[in-house]
Amino acid sequence: MSAPVTIGLVGAGPWARAMHAPVFAAGPETALTAVWARRPEAAAPLAEQYGAALCTDFDELLDRCEAVAFAVPPDVQADLAVRAARAGKALFLDKPLALDLPAARRLVDAVEDAGVPTQMMLGRRYHATVRTFLDEVRAVDAIGARSSLISGSLLGGDFATPWRLAQGALYDLAPHLLDLLDAALGPIIDLSARGDSRTWIEISCTHANGAISQASLSGAVGVPGGRRELSVYSRDGAWELPRDIHYPDAFATVRAEFATVVRTWRSHELDAQRGLYLQQLLSALE
Repeated sequence: MSAPVTIGLVGAGPWARAMHAPVFAAGPETALTAVWARRPEAAAPLAEQYGAALCTDFDELLDRCEAVAFAVPPDVQADLAVRAARAGKALFLDKPLALDLPAARRLVDAVEDAGVPTQMMLGRRYHATVRTFLDEVRAVDAIGARSSLISGSLLGGDFATPWRLAQGALYDLAPHLLDLLDAALGPIIDLSARGDSRTWIEISCTHANGAISQASLSGAVGVPGGRRELSVYSRDGAWELPRDIHYPDAFATVRAEFATVVRTWRSHELDAQRGLYLQQLLSALE
């Protein structure tokens, strides 16, 4: 067996505490070796909990790892990931890549210039049930799809962070559904939206094969556990993605596949280019 991939974690907020740190520290494919955050008082207990080095600056973190995992706001990620790519580090990126299309393009350009591999955290795409569902619906002649992602994430709690409150559901939630709809029905060639990103959005997409899909998004509905659905329709029937899918069930797959990305030095299917494609869709909706 090869040695565990050494991971440097950037960020110490709720997502870093809930996913990045425990998943990459669990191994055996990876080892969490360093933590840095803009708030040292938040990074210190996280580093101590997992036995990682607490870094005083970003450059120190780069010196202590092979790959960098980002759990920071999109605008912060867009700047720091460019530096990490230029330092020759593999990148584990969150969605969206950035808060605007030019910044996302600069990040992808830096990745391509440096030749470093990347992987994105689009959580449901790593779940075995979702992958089986997508394999099934890709084989049918779909004519339409309906999807929704409804939660109370903007109403308060750990994930009501400043950037999410400012940007709303469009940048926080839409990448998930746009990615799934594109994966299920094929490339999105036209789309439009109505509503308010801070309350409710309806998105309509036209796919290259002529299929039409719709997505309903909100982070302002107080429903325990949220509501998630994806149904694909053809002239032969309907296919519905099971609703009882839990992100943590896929975390081991996320870790193993990122370790493979680093050891083979080949980007994942869900890479920075995928993130740029989703960013282009978000920009079109704006």
